[in-house]
Amino acid sequence: MANREIDEDKLNQSLRKFLKQVGVTSQRAIEEAARKAAADGKAGPLKVRMVLSSPDGSLDHTVDGEIDLA
Repeated sequence: MANREIDEDKLNQSLRKFLKQVGVTSQRAIEEAARKAAADGKAGPLKVRMVLSSPDGSLDHTVDGEIDLA
């Protein structure tokens, strides 16, 4: 199998488009979860996990964090 050169400009443009979509939709989902937690009387930070993977298994990246609801 021959190695192909990556078009850095196309990669960067495509990556930015994907990350913008992820950011916008993720923010909406987190805001909804935060409102629900507040309505349910839950205190403290909202624990979150973002999992990034590819169907072929070549990518598996997880980020854990907390969103302050105060």
